Amino acid sequence: MPPRPKKFICTFCKNGTTFIDYKNSKLLSQYITYYRSIQSRFHTGVCLKHQKQLASAIKKARVMALLPAVRYEK
Repeated sequence: MPPRPKKFICTFCKNGTTFIDYKNSKLLSQYITYYRSIQSRFHTGVCLKHQKQLASAIKKARVMALLPAVRYEK
């Protein structure tokens, strides 16, 4: 039997974070791709509760122009 893959531990749960602030653009930029799309929770290792908070914080930051919405390539 092959070994089981390692389970991810949510970094927000580990640090005891209860609220993800949309004004913290440095933190939010770690969870978006090169083309500025939101990474999946399976790629980042974030739990479902914090992934939903993260997605809404990124969307709010885009509306407030703290994060760029789309990256265009020529």
